[in-house]
Amino acid sequence: MVKALLVDDEQRMIDLIRLYLEPEGFRCEKAVSGEEAVEKVKIGSFDIVLLDIMMPGMSGWEVCQSIREISKVPIIMVTAREQKEDIVKGLKLGADDYITKPFDADELIARMEALLRRTVKENTVETDGLIWDGDNHQLTYRGKPIKLTPKEFAVIGYMMNHPNRVYDRHQLIELIWGFDSDTEGRTIDSHVRNMREKIRNSDFPIDDYFQTVWGVGYKWVQSTKS
Repeated sequence: MVKALLVDDEQRMIDLIRLYLEPEGFRCEKAVSGEEAVEKVKIGSFDIVLLDIMMPGMSGWEVCQSIREISKVPIIMVTAREQKEDIVKGLKLGADDYITKPFDADELIARMEALLRRTVKENTVETDGLIWDGDNHQLTYRGKPIKLTPKEFAVIGYMMNHPNRVYDRHQLIELIWGFDSDTEGRTIDSHVRNMREKIRNSDFPIDDYFQTVWGVGYKWVQSTKS
């Protein structure tokens, strides 16, 4: 299920977008201010952000710039302003697309789906010779494949794509197994232990990167080099 963050200071607009998206399988979470949106991106995980420009306090442009400093999540600017300079400004600050109010529900969903497809096609990440290739479902180190179960592959892929953030076991269960899963925390620990052992056997220093935060969960450290 795709998780979307809806950022708008008008509850009516958030309710309207939810009405469009939730029947299409999107899971929506709201932020009614720019500050709240940035904080949610810092501590959570989203597949796409719909971001209103004209908000009191922190504007959509400022939010976009702040999000880009911490995340590559796709951003669609939602605006009532059609001026070319406003659109160009948003794109230069890191937005991936824009749509103007009032918008057609089918067009909004089509733009979101197109952006998500493009993001998936670029789904490859590398750390010091360890390459996670989401398109081909393959993990390699120095060109040699490492065999993982689907869930092990999903766990390390998610962590490598979201470095330097701590995820607790409950968050990983929701992200990998699904919101309604009855999977328990020790299942996460078991998958992590097995995954580490397989990658360690390839001579990649997995323990330097996939780290346990005691009493909390796990994080992927982007680089151990000074």
